[in-house]
Amino acid sequence: MAIIKGFRVKNFRSLKDVTLGQLWNKDAKPLTPMTAVIGKNGVGKSTLFDCFGFLSDCLKNGVEEACDSRGRGGFEKIYSQGQTGPIEFEIYYKEDGKARPITYELAIDKDSIGRPFVKKERLRQRRDNQKYGRPFSFLILDDGKGVVWKGESRGKQIDEDRDLLNIQLLIESVRKEEGKETEEVELEDKRKLGIATLGSLKQHPRISAFRKFIEGWYLSYFTPDAARGLPLAGPQKHLNIHGDNLSNVVQFMEREHPKKFKSILNRISEKIPGINSIDTEKTADGRLLLRFNDKGFTDPFYAQQMSDGTLKVFAYMLLLEDPSPPPFLCIEEPENGLYHKLLELLAQEFREHATGKKGGSQVFITTHQPYFVNALTPEEVWVLEKGEDGFSNIRRASDDPLIENLVNEGLPLGSLWYSDYLDAR
Repeated sequence: MAIIKGFRVKNFRSLKDVTLGQLWNKDAKPLTPMTAVIGKNGVGKSTLFDCFGFLSDCLKNGVEEACDSRGRGGFEKIYSQGQTGPIEFEIYYKEDGKARPITYELAIDKDSIGRPFVKKERLRQRRDNQKYGRPFSFLILDDGKGVVWKGESRGKQIDEDRDLLNIQLLIESVRKEEGKETEEVELEDKRKLGIATLGSLKQHPRISAFRKFIEGWYLSYFTPDAARGLPLAGPQKHLNIHGDNLSNVVQFMEREHPKKFKSILNRISEKIPGINSIDTEKTADGRLLLRFNDKGFTDPFYAQQMSDGTLKVFAYMLLLEDPSPPPFLCIEEPENGLYHKLLELLAQEFREHATGKKGGSQVFITTHQPYFVNALTPEEVWVLEKGEDGFSNIRRASDDPLIENLVNEGLPLGSLWYSDYLDAR
């Protein structure tokens, strides 16, 4: 299972410079399979969640459209006020437990007329026999121009001291030392990511693998009202980001995985009192109704009649049972509309999915519900706060020895948060 071990963002709204987990610093602990970010209203939780959505949009549509979509308002609106330099992202991840870690760096700036473009892009990985020193770059782009390695070849190590800060010198050094192993590239559109263009070519398998990794991210913008819609009948394999194809996914599971679907329904009925079975009904005009059968009633209830909480729990459980789950699952405030006693159970379901031996998804969640946090460990929880300068700071709950000791003594982490023990002291 691919896992993000570290993530850094600079100059994105209130996130002037925020790092989670491990980058190339061996002393830092990597992100856990399940990660939750907590904090007061207005500290930047939604902004941090949107970082992943923004990167996904950049890959699919280019940086300019990503800046303008989802109500972001353009480059000027998402750029941290009063700062200099580009918006920057850094992702440190491993494709599986035995793979060498990979780092992706992206810098987005604006041109002379104020339009955003890709200023810098780099994809790096340590070599098979490399334990120390800088990782090996197999994609380097500056203003849409640069070099890319062919196939799986790996040449000599190039000095990549980050303090040089001159990517053009690095590119020239690479050309000189390893010209036979590389090809020079120039992108036609500097507002498109290099990994989007080059990652579609067979001769760049490592770039293609990283592109597929980001393409596979699932960011949940689930809304119960969307799930109450009446989609056209037709089985669909995956739940979409808004959940308006919930009935179609049920139809797919009924047809392709009947035994597994029955097991899902049994697990859901244990968590939602009264639910006996769930199935679909096709209307005369080809629409699909999601039908819930309650133990105490003869006639079924339809999705349009079910509570927000019931639909959300069902959608999340269905998402976690996806036969081919996404590598990265990002959910903002899953607790909304849910009975508080369901939250610890839901958190346990997310962790079981993230740490499952049969594969699953790395889970990233933002929440403001102590009952949900009660089911988490200090290592899984990050506390986001606003600094005196108005920008966000983040720290891991486990970095505080007092919190670790109190949790080891049996005090739930969410209760400590509710009692202000996780606030800055």
